[in-house]
Amino acid sequence: MSMDAILNQFMSGATYGMVLFLVALGLALIFGVMKVINFAHGSLYMLGAFFGYFIWNALQGLEYAFWISTLLAGVAVAAVGLVIEYLLRPLYQREHGDQILFTYGFVLIIGDLVKMLWGGQYYSIPRPPGLEGSWKFGEIMLPTYNLFIIAAGLGTALGLWLLLAKTNIGKIIRAAVFDREMVSMIGIRLPWLFASVFALGAFIAGAAGLLAAPIGNIGTGMDVEIVVAVFAVVIVGGMESLFGALLAALIIGEVYAFGILILPQMALAFMFLVMVGVLIVRPQGLMGKGGR
Repeated sequence: MSMDAILNQFMSGATYGMVLFLVALGLALIFGVMKVINFAHGSLYMLGAFFGYFIWNALQGLEYAFWISTLLAGVAVAAVGLVIEYLLRPLYQREHGDQILFTYGFVLIIGDLVKMLWGGQYYSIPRPPGLEGSWKFGEIMLPTYNLFIIAAGLGTALGLWLLLAKTNIGKIIRAAVFDREMVSMIGIRLPWLFASVFALGAFIAGAAGLLAAPIGNIGTGMDVEIVVAVFAVVIVGGMESLFGALLAALIIGEVYAFGILILPQMALAFMFLVMVGVLIVRPQGLMGKGGR
């Protein structure tokens, strides 16, 4: 195997890992603050892809149609997330199994709505203007859009860290992770805080749905395909760790990419072998904190 092939596969794994990270980011954020497991998070990613395609198709001719569609898809999915969060409130104090069963209902609902509105066809979106080509380094060709996805994932991680670490709302969110009652006693409305966090996580997942479309297809079933890998990312990284999710996404992305290259029929199995190995050695995840 040539070095060029290895580097190209590495870039493919990094790109896939960043897509997983963008989706896992919202899931980790919601669980970290609210202690709620949203099994429908992959469906929000799929919904963002379809919403974005519908908006992009309607805006044909506009110079920034793709970017406007990405933003509006995220906003539309955030609105759906607010509805889910409102209906989920009675289950906040229930077992995680109840939360998973409840949100799995939304997987079925959203899946049927997508089939009803867009049918069972597959759709594709070209890469946006300015990001269609490749950068050439010697004999290595790096697609510009793949580099953009990697930069977008890293930028989102940095932006969310700055939000949580350097702003007042971030300090409130971090305080709510440790002591909800204290936050409530100083006058912060927890329902408003939880709704904002859930909407932010949904927005990121929805926008990621369209951002990932130019390197794949938009179709029914993409929610199930990604949600299993996303849960693996969150578990490997640590359920409450954003940077743990970033590290785990890169690891799992590379394992999957090189698994396809070496033994395609076992690529998914390699991904879950990593998860099993981490759970045996470090049950709280790579960057998770035990005893929480």
